[in-house]
Amino acid sequence: MAPCPACACTSPAGDAAHRIVAALREDDVDRAIDLGLLDDIACAHCTEECTHALAEARAARASALAARERYRDRALRLARLQRERDAKRAPVQATTGAPALPPAAAAALERAKALAARKKVE
Repeated sequence: MAPCPACACTSPAGDAAHRIVAALREDDVDRAIDLGLLDDIACAHCTEECTHALAEARAARASALAARERYRDRALRLARLQRERDAKRAPVQATTGAPALPPAAAAALERAKALAARKKVE
């Protein structure tokens, strides 16, 4: 058991909290999380400043993780909306395998064909 690196508390009951504080002081957040940073671990014998700093670190990490989750959800939602937009814009395949024309273009083509047929007959 090592003393708390922040306040030098030597209480064996706070060993888990002391290890978390040590990891945070080394800027090793991953190890702090593995040691239980996100759990409600505290040392009742540490100073108020030390306990408060640990609680702030826990809150900051929880907030960052929540923000990351919101970002991922947003990215998934935007990708889904883009796929839906792309599906609406995709040309419909005609029965011949060629892309179907939009209705206005198809009507213009039919008028042009009819005009060409009339000119041939004349």
